[in-house]
Amino acid sequence: MTQERLWQVLDPFWGDPRTLSALLCSSVAAVVLLKWLERRQIQQKMEEARRARDLALERMEKAAQRFKQENPGTQTAQILSLTMVELVEKLKDGSLSPESVLYSYMGKALEVTQEVNCVTDFIHGCEDQLQKLKNQKEKGLLYGIPISIKDHIDCKGHISSGGMVKFLGQVKEEDSVIVQVLKCQGAIPFVRTNIPQTMINYDCSNLIFGQTLNPLNHQKSPGGSSGGEGALIAGGGSILGIGSDVAGSIRLPSSFCGLCGLKPTGNRISKLGVVSPIIGMKSVAAALGPMARDVDSLALCMKALLCEEMFRLDPTVPPIPFDEEVYTSSKPLRIGYYEGDGYFQPSPSMKRAIQETRKLLQDAGHTLVPFAPPKIDYMVDELFTRGIFSDGAAHLVDCFKGDIVDPALKSQFNTYRLPALVKRILAIILKPIYPRIARDLSALCGVGSAKNLWDQHGAVEAYRIEFIAKWRKLRLDVILCPALGPAFNHGYAGKLFDFPAGVVPVSTVTRADEEELKHYRGHYGDPWDKRLKEAVEGAVGLPVAVQCVALPWQEELCLRFMKEVEMLAHSMKRNV
Repeated sequence: MTQERLWQVLDPFWGDPRTLSALLCSSVAAVVLLKWLERRQIQQKMEEARRARDLALERMEKAAQRFKQENPGTQTAQILSLTMVELVEKLKDGSLSPESVLYSYMGKALEVTQEVNCVTDFIHGCEDQLQKLKNQKEKGLLYGIPISIKDHIDCKGHISSGGMVKFLGQVKEEDSVIVQVLKCQGAIPFVRTNIPQTMINYDCSNLIFGQTLNPLNHQKSPGGSSGGEGALIAGGGSILGIGSDVAGSIRLPSSFCGLCGLKPTGNRISKLGVVSPIIGMKSVAAALGPMARDVDSLALCMKALLCEEMFRLDPTVPPIPFDEEVYTSSKPLRIGYYEGDGYFQPSPSMKRAIQETRKLLQDAGHTLVPFAPPKIDYMVDELFTRGIFSDGAAHLVDCFKGDIVDPALKSQFNTYRLPALVKRILAIILKPIYPRIARDLSALCGVGSAKNLWDQHGAVEAYRIEFIAKWRKLRLDVILCPALGPAFNHGYAGKLFDFPAGVVPVSTVTRADEEELKHYRGHYGDPWDKRLKEAVEGAVGLPVAVQCVALPWQEELCLRFMKEVEMLAHSMKRNV
């Protein structure tokens, strides 16, 4: 009898203590029954979380319907069609009320989540925040703007699940710093959005709240780990969202869903009040950042966040306000570029997006300089992967105690939990056939000792110095490089160290791209290349993005470059 079949047989006895006690008396069945009891308790916690979500969405729906009935003349479609900059102007001059905007977006968010399952909670305090705005003397930069928040960012009175059972039941007593600052600037956080289990995944699925779909194509993933944000904003249910990014968790959903997203330098925005399954990992910096439909929205959000309130609440954040002059500059840029980094061969649409954007930038008067990232295999495997999993993935594996692994994460988890010796042996066996996979397995063994961890940190810093030296030698302002995409099929899952990087959609997948994809082999011709090809198949019409990178602490320059790319891409579409 399989384990799953055994659970089905035992499930009817749940809730009958005497029967369960009799079964537990059998020494043969005791271990199995205890495991089943543990699993059933986990399932019960998940069911409670889903019921809480459903009740929250019902409350949200009642509030939206009540406002609609009391205000039948609200121009919802017009409100939802405005850009964020336009919305801010109308809210500040009083031609739109914060109530009309909030309840319009609440109604739309409900429609979108019914379609793609992206909202995990209604922030019921948004109605209190709405009332507080009326009493504020000064209108903040984000006055009356409804904002969606990624699930693991703390909101007072709510649970930050991280997509994991271990965090359920932990109601937060205060808002994270970023949420406090958003409220200070007049924004109204109103919903929380779905994420993958552990957040170490490029899809968006967990066993508590389920799979989130891409609103542009339900057969495709919205990306991860900020996939709920990507799906909600792309579906029109939010105008601005806050995500997080270590290895692409803002940039991938933005790329997959046709949005703009910014991963700032790790400590430019406070991370106080954020749940993470990997605590203490310092080799690769995580960052919180905005996601929206256009670059101006990202810039306005960053300008609002980089304020005295942020610096007061978290004194570890450097007090560097937003530099408007850099963002609005029209000085020609010197731009490094590459079509592929030598690790993953870009898909045909990714390669074309870089080529077309490079030409647009050249024609607009910018200087384009070929750039090759140094020692890419070493950087990805030894510095990035070994850095994230420097403990041999022990923290991540421990997170699953008292949890059930999501099927979308199972192959990853099974690799993580292999003993280090087994990983090393497999790496030796695979090295002649699949050298890239062998290097990855070796990196997943971690560093092994405190001394080696220090050495690893030193190696990361040495690489950063080498990378920046090459950047300086070529006198670059920014770099243009591929963004992974188009959106993956379900089930498939720029790694620069702490450099600000943003994603801008510039094109869509063509039938010619799809035809060329049939001949895709990748750099290594290994199972990873095969999976990438399968993941991006069937994407005609879906967005394709490019990635814009600047040096650390130069978010304004990164955004200025993104804005340039956005304007040129829009002008090309108008002329086609």
